[in-house]
Amino acid sequence: MARKLRIGVVQMRSGIEAAANRAAATPFLREAAAAGARLIATPECTTRLDRKRDRFLETLRAEKEEPEIGAWGKLAAELGVWIALGSASIASGDGRACNRSLLFKPDGKIAARYDKIHLFDVQLGGSETYRESATFAPGAEAVIAEGPMGAKLGLTICYDIRFPELYRALGSAGAEIIFVPAAFTKPTGQAHWEILLRARAIETGAFIVAAAQGGVHEDGRTTWGHSTIVGPWGEIIAKLDHDEPGVLIADLDLDEVQSARAKIPAWTGPAQFAAPKANP
Repeated sequence: MARKLRIGVVQMRSGIEAAANRAAATPFLREAAAAGARLIATPECTTRLDRKRDRFLETLRAEKEEPEIGAWGKLAAELGVWIALGSASIASGDGRACNRSLLFKPDGKIAARYDKIHLFDVQLGGSETYRESATFAPGAEAVIAEGPMGAKLGLTICYDIRFPELYRALGSAGAEIIFVPAAFTKPTGQAHWEILLRARAIETGAFIVAAAQGGVHEDGRTTWGHSTIVGPWGEIIAKLDHDEPGVLIADLDLDEVQSARAKIPAWTGPAQFAAPKANP
């Protein structure tokens, strides 16, 4: 029997207020659910995007104390869908945040958590400098989880896309869909976004689902947008050719994963990255 899964991807322009960001995303989630999507992905920094460090850190709470986590779980339950929340900002306990992806089941419970491993510490030129490690604590473990129709889901976030060993580990562990929620800068997005997404799909023989932030944000930064879904042969299945908030709907034939891997088995073999952590 064919394993076909309809998914939705929500492109956002998050600001500094978490409840407002959820309110802005909700109509797109409803649209995707109404169109039959069983799994819906949102971008990195879905809950908050604020580069003013002190103000941002003041808003942090532990996961159990963060009301937005419960609110997103209720939304998943109301719509009866899986939600791959690209990332929420959670207090790490060391004065910084965890940039944490959360996978919600249709009953609103959390199926998996992943903290971004690779932090974006770069000087792009001029005054455009990013030091994520000053604000965020890195994660340490790759994560894979079982989703709708038994699909194996790999969780990654944004800058992780530049580290193929993580994707090799996820592919070797059987990931069929790998999420890349992102808030890419405009310069890096223009130059590398699509190329990197297609490369990771080809290397792993998996679907790459990349929900993005896009446009000029409340805190003044600009992100690339262009949310994209790539097939396991490296083909673009669907994308938004702009930075505006919106939604993508696509049907994934999960049998294509094994077909692609049988044709090009280069992704097999021992991984150099730690084995993904099992999630209940």
